[in-house]
Amino acid sequence: MIRALGPGSLSSFLKVILDVAYYVLWLFAAAVTASILGLLLISFDPRILPPAVRVRLDVSAPVSAFELFGIVLYAIGVIVIVQRLRRIFATMTAGDPFHPDNVRRLRIIALVLALLEIDRYVFAAVGHFLHASGGRAGLNLTAWFAVLVIVVLAEVFREGARLRRDAELTI
Repeated sequence: MIRALGPGSLSSFLKVILDVAYYVLWLFAAAVTASILGLLLISFDPRILPPAVRVRLDVSAPVSAFELFGIVLYAIGVIVIVQRLRRIFATMTAGDPFHPDNVRRLRIIALVLALLEIDRYVFAAVGHFLHASGGRAGLNLTAWFAVLVIVVLAEVFREGARLRRDAELTI
């Protein structure tokens, strides 16, 4: 049977996956940021591009840079979430799932998930304004349900940390 906690457990395997995802996300965010800087540079002087490429650009560079900025903000939010999950899984690997800091980490994850969903609405609305056929952002009940579930889990972890603290005080 697979163990859920401790070294060599499922939680330690998931932590390794989260570690890899964390660094891949940073590379992605850096690449998109470099693209934004390149687009802004192009917007100041389009002559730096070869003439054949200049003709193919159908969207202005600042608009594209703004859209990529939305992607960078989203990536930063995901980085924050993955980083907090890494710390939670580190405590689980250490055999201490009800570490008091995990409550705060879960609350931050819930907050960032809510902000990511709001970010999606804002950038979809702006994209719709910039492009007549721009993206549409409907209400994503799954995302909001996930926020609520994580808030409840944070309270479960808070109660678990309290019970552990009480048990440590008992002789």
